[in-house]
Amino acid sequence: MDWQHTYAALWRPRQARLKPVQALDPIGFDDLIGIELQKAAFIENTERFLYARPSNNVLLWGARGTGKSSLIKAALSAYAPQGLRIVEIDRDDLDDLIDIADTLREEPYRFIIFCDDLSFEQGERGYKGLKRILEGSIEMPPPNMRIYATSNRRHLISEYHADNQGTRVGESGEIHYGDSVEEKIALSDRFGLWLSFYNGDQAQYLRLVDHYFKGYGGDTDTLHRDALRFAQSRASKSARTAKQFYNSYTM
Repeated sequence: MDWQHTYAALWRPRQARLKPVQALDPIGFDDLIGIELQKAAFIENTERFLYARPSNNVLLWGARGTGKSSLIKAALSAYAPQGLRIVEIDRDDLDDLIDIADTLREEPYRFIIFCDDLSFEQGERGYKGLKRILEGSIEMPPPNMRIYATSNRRHLISEYHADNQGTRVGESGEIHYGDSVEEKIALSDRFGLWLSFYNGDQAQYLRLVDHYFKGYGGDTDTLHRDALRFAQSRASKSARTAKQFYNSYTM
């Protein structure tokens, strides 16, 4: 890989190679509205990583369409000139992370390993490879690599009522989880920074609409009514819905 001219790559497991990304999403941090607290924590951690200071792997979890993946894309737009690079990998290929880490360890760049929509069903074992690279191996993780994952689940793995069997409260009030719960918490605990995302209210949704329609010369009240009608049809007032409304609106 010519990382000097390649800012992002996709892992292709069948060929066991990294495929350069030619067309990058130009989204920037200023385009992300209504997640100011998450954005500030994300930027701080990413800049610490970029400048070789102590930093964490990041789990961005919560409602769909709220800007989790967009934050990671915006980081590349902002920091690629300073040496940040991104490698995207599917959850089904996480066992290959060790091999990917070996190829990136000696590179003079800082790599975010991006896994989008990360979650595991009961019985899946793909997360074992992820656990090994998240401080679970005798070999130290590469200092120039961090895992940034998005998920709709805080603990990444499906949870069931039966998992709580064996959980008890000690005399001091401390909770002692059963083995099944402990295993599931152990994976998400390896992400040092958790960022939570929630669907916004109507006012926030309309702020997003106004952001996309900067310079709009039509009637704002009509625009807002149409935007709310569109959101109602999607049962969502997320940032993604606001962008989809913008893409479909006839001006």
